[in-house]
Amino acid sequence: PLPTQGSLLYLDTLRAAFPQALAPRGTALLSWAPGHPYAPAGWPLPSLYCTPSEAGALPSRAAALRVQLLFALRARALRVLEAGLAAELHDALAALHTGWPGLAQDLALGRLSPQPGLPEDVRGRLQALLAPDRVRAAELQAECARGFEGIVQRLWPQLEVLVVGTAHGAEQLYCDALRQADCKGLPFYCPFYQAAGALLGVNLWPEEPVPRFLLCPDWAFCEFLPCPAKEEPRTVLLGELWEGREYELVLTARPGEYRCRAGEVLRVAGFHKQCPVVEHVRR
Repeated sequence: PLPTQGSLLYLDTLRAAFPQALAPRGTALLSWAPGHPYAPAGWPLPSLYCTPSEAGALPSRAAALRVQLLFALRARALRVLEAGLAAELHDALAALHTGWPGLAQDLALGRLSPQPGLPEDVRGRLQALLAPDRVRAAELQAECARGFEGIVQRLWPQLEVLVVGTAHGAEQLYCDALRQADCKGLPFYCPFYQAAGALLGVNLWPEEPVPRFLLCPDWAFCEFLPCPAKEEPRTVLLGELWEGREYELVLTARPGEYRCRAGEVLRVAGFHKQCPVVEHVRR
């Protein structure tokens, strides 16, 4: 779970950059967490999300993303589309490409079609939350028939931002592909920097194209190895970092845990109120 301070910083930053982003039920979630539903914001916010939490905890990833996509499609006035991983957003939109006729039919009839990985008892509970919407179904059919470039903004014309939990490494490739096609014209915001299961920093600059993260000293114990490594490397601490230099992260996530080299290389992009601001460079 995220520290409460991290979640509050994220929500405050999101609201400041995108004033309508915290509208009630204005956020749809595309994130698979089997057995333990959660939201990347860090705690359940039923007033914020239009997506039932049970939809993300299904035993099948494909079923979870399709169900979450169906609930997102019901809400034309979405302000935020949030995904745990850019790959999840990519795969949900791929399901839209191939399955939009069935999704439109489910919207029109207010039903949730049976599918592998969707238990019948869960399907019944989720279907009870739906209502027939033939107008929205017709809109979905018309927009998909036009093609899929910029489809996200056409389906949700009030959408302000796409939030993804991770946007570096392989996930950056998904973001780049989506920016050029389905999500053309929309900003991506990666709010958190996490490594080895620990939250290390928060992105306070959501409108910048390259994510930068403010490292927060109380969330984990971080040390840094200057790059390139010397024959006898010595770690430095947060207060000893130099702007413009690259460092490999050495992490002790919680008191009593093992100290490890996280395999992440960071560049110090500057400082914010004396705390380092870093960019992820490579693994």
